[in-house]
Amino acid sequence: MTAVAQDAVANAAQDIGAFIRSQRLGAEVSLRQLAERAGVSNPYLSQIERGLRKPSADVLAQIAKGLRVSAEVLYVRAGILEERPASPVRDALVADDSINERQKQMLLEIYESFRKENAAEVNGPAATGPEVHGTEVTDPAGDAPAGSDPDGPDSEE
Repeated sequence: MTAVAQDAVANAAQDIGAFIRSQRLGAEVSLRQLAERAGVSNPYLSQIERGLRKPSADVLAQIAKGLRVSAEVLYVRAGILEERPASPVRDALVADDSINERQKQMLLEIYESFRKENAAEVNGPAATGPEVHGTEVTDPAGDAPAGSDPDGPDSEE
């Protein structure tokens, strides 16, 4: 590893450590309490906060749960994820304490897929398969609902 890469890793570790410490202090949680909540050792958490260790994504998720913040926030601060543009929907999902981290992630992925789909429609429809109109799926030609039998019970003969 080059000296520049080592410096980048050290800076990222210090940045995430300082952020975790500030969040912990803001939540008025002791180092020992957070270590217990997150399921990590007290010395290891201390090393993370001081920038001596760079935690894995799994450990960050555990710490996020202990701090009651989104794992995504810690992933962005640690450089694991890229920061996404601001969105009130995303912010509301991340702030919602009534759903767990896995559920938040799933909802965020669904939301992002809808945004991408709508952006693609604005830029021009792609002939990629069936389209959804309301609750009915139609074939790309728009003739009949996909999977329906044109000679089915509703057809007149």
